Order: sequence, then C-alpha cells, then structure tokens
Amino acid sequence: MSERFQRSVRIARSPAEVFAWHERDGAFERLTPPWEKVKVQASGGGIRDGGRVELKSKIGPMWLSWTVKHFDYREGELFCDRQISGPFAQWEHRHRFESDGAGGCVLTDDITYELPGGKIGAKAANFVAARLDRLFTYRHAVTKADLEIAPARTGRAVISGASGLIGRALVTFLRTQGWTVDRLVRRPAKAPDEISWDPVRTTVNWPSEYACDAIIHLAGAGIADGRWTQERREQIGRSRIEGTRTLVGAMRQLATLPRVFVSGSAIGIYGDRGDTLLDETSPRGEGFLADVCHEWEAEAESAATLGVRTVKLRTGLVLTPAGGALGKMLPLFQLGLGGPMGGGRHWQSWVTLDDWLRVCRHVIETDDIRGPVNVVASEPVRQRDLANVLGAVLNRPAMLSAPGGVLRLAFGQMADEALLASTRAHSAVLADTGISFLHPTLEKGLRHVLGKSSTQP
Repeated sequence: MSERFQRSVRIARSPAEVFAWHERDGAFERLTPPWEKVKVQASGGGIRDGGRVELKSKIGPMWLSWTVKHFDYREGELFCDRQISGPFAQWEHRHRFESDGAGGCVLTDDITYELPGGKIGAKAANFVAARLDRLFTYRHAVTKADLEIAPARTGRAVISGASGLIGRALVTFLRTQGWTVDRLVRRPAKAPDEISWDPVRTTVNWPSEYACDAIIHLAGAGIADGRWTQERREQIGRSRIEGTRTLVGAMRQLATLPRVFVSGSAIGIYGDRGDTLLDETSPRGEGFLADVCHEWEAEAESAATLGVRTVKLRTGLVLTPAGGALGKMLPLFQLGLGGPMGGGRHWQSWVTLDDWLRVCRHVIETDDIRGPVNVVASEPVRQRDLANVLGAVLNRPAMLSAPGGVLRLAFGQMADEALLASTRAHSAVLADTGISFLHPTLEKGLRHVLGKSSTQP
C-alpha cells in the first residue's frame, strides 16, 4: 500500500534563494541529522535531471544501500528524486519551492513511498512515518536557520582538521553559505579542493598564485582519545603547536595575506575554577590543558604580528551525537545507565555544533572581533544538571553516578582536567557583538541534536 508524508516550512527568503541553497555543494551532508549514520558512496549531476546519489544508511545493525536519481528539475520551483534501488518497494520525493506572497518561501517536502513485504512490511508503517517526522523536523529547522542568517560576506577559506568532527561540519556549512572551501590534507592532494601540508616538516604546498580570505586551523590530536601517557601528552601539545607554526609561516609565502586567521583553542585554558564566572579577560588557569592552550594561542598570535586579524576560539563542550563527549555518553544514557560524574557539582560550559558553526562564521565576517572568544552558550550548567536533562530528553533515568575515584583510576589525569574540572564560562565578546544562539538552553540544544521534540518518545 502506498504511503504519503508531507511537511512544509516557511523561510524568510525568496524561493530562488532557497532553491539555490539546495544546489550548493554540501547541502545533502548539511541536512543529514547527526544521529543518522549515512555514507555517500558516489554522487554526480547535482539535483538536475539525471543526477544520482549512491549511499549507505545504517538501520539497526545493518547497512542498507540506496540509489536515487533526480528528475523533473525546474529551476527555482521544483526538483525530485526517485529510488532506483534501495530499502523501499517504491520511493518518490518532490521538493517544492513556492512564494508565500510576502517575499518568503514555503518549502514543501512531499514523499510517496511503499514498504516492501506486503502486509508484513506494512506493519512497519508507523515506524517509518515516525523516522520521517524526526528527519524532516531536523532538516527544516536547519534549512530555515541557515538561510535566515544575515547575508554572508563570502570568499575563500582554508581549513585544517577538515576531516575531524567539527571540521567536516564546517566545510559543508560554509559551502552552503556560499564560501569556497579548500581542505588541508596530510598526503598528496588528489581533489581540486585539497592542499597538501606537512606540519612536521612545516610545509604547505600552496597552488601557484593562491589567495584566500580566511585560514581556519582546527587540526590537533584528540584530547579524550586515550589516557594521557607522556607520549600522548607530547602528541596533544606538539600537534597543535607545530600545525599553528606551520600555517603562520606559510602565510608569508602568499602574495596577499588572508583577512583573518582563526585558530582553535579551548576553555580548558581556564583550568578548574569552581564557581567563578569566566570571560575572555579572565586569567589562565593551571594544569596540562591550560598550558597547552596557552602555548597554542601564543603561537597563533604570531599571525597578528604579520598584520592578520587573529581570533582564538576557546571552545566548550560541543554537543553532537556524532562524536565527542556526547557521543561517548549516549550509549549508557540510552540504556538508562547514565548519571552525573564525580558528584556532578562542577560546571560544564557547552554549545551545540550548529551554534559553533554560526559563531565561526560570525567571527570570520566581523572585522572588529580579534583575540580570544569563548564559544559557549550563555547558560553553563552543573554536570549533574546536564545528566538529568539528557536523561529527561531521552526519557531514561539518569541516577547511576560515576565516582571521581573510579574515573581517575580509569583515565588518570585526564579525569581531573577533562571530566571533573569546573569551568563556568560565558562570552562577553559574543554578547557585545549581538549574535543570537539558536539553542540558548541545554534542553533545547539536546532536543535538536538528538531529534527529540517534546512530543517524541
């Protein structure tokens, strides 16, 4: 039996602008929810007639192959895709763009599909409908938010760490915002958007007569990827210092300096500070992470001596189920086995990945911003509150605490500095520039990144 799903959203941009956004590189990836495991195997032709996308999607323990082909392309009005092979007996998705009569656009996703397996397959109809509702609630929220940002000052950006969790998201976000993005890779360049670099040998192989507007440096060994052995500590520090030094040195090889250099950093620079409210003027703290961040930022400041506006993004806990701290916490919380860490009284400063991306674009395009910027939402929370809100959003208990002693035994020094340290940060810089966050409260942020509206189970 054929089923139909339809969902519309009003966007305060013209149909032509909304349609053009969907044609940009990275739009499909930008619209893929962070809880979905999807791999694009091949694509070509964009959304025009004949364009194809081959992907794999994980449903439970299985990876399912899916190929769709685009048809009925009408610029500014409509594009469609039809399943060629995949998990459905039939699938057709029509994307309609219509004027709302007031200068805006009504975007409608209209899907007709048929489940395989006859009457047996029909029993999954409610499950599929719920998945589509969750998917398009997220997609429409992202589309509307991304398009309704103030018009971008576009240009060319170079990103290190572009294969990492945040870097991948930034590449697709900036591209759909109209930027041209090149990626630094630690191997010979293979694609037109790749530039080879080697931070150990302090080399960047710029193309001939290359110029860019922004260099965004996110590369560095993962902080929480393992115990902090002496070797690991050296790798964490060295990967950041050498990479920053390499990029600043390579700027001198360019005929024209970039407008801005954005370097990663972290609120770990403040150390364990109890209940003290910290902003960008607060003094640095003590400990391994504070030392690494201080040296990292000092190296980045060398770009300022060249006359390049330099911004250091002191990032807090980035909320996304695709990885990072939240990705590690989710399995236990989904089983009802989560809870606060070390008593849960310490403060955690957080930001959703989508808000991090918006802040990054904001600092790139705002000439008055330079120096450190705390990339955190305006409402830090105690760790026990984070655990309780996460449990409530997942509709699971969150009562099984992890004692500090057990965490120290398992993770050593990393437990004290990365898991149990109290950092109550906010951003005076962002408050002064008037940027608004999509997700100012923890519950709203978690519901967005996990696809859990207040009415969903």
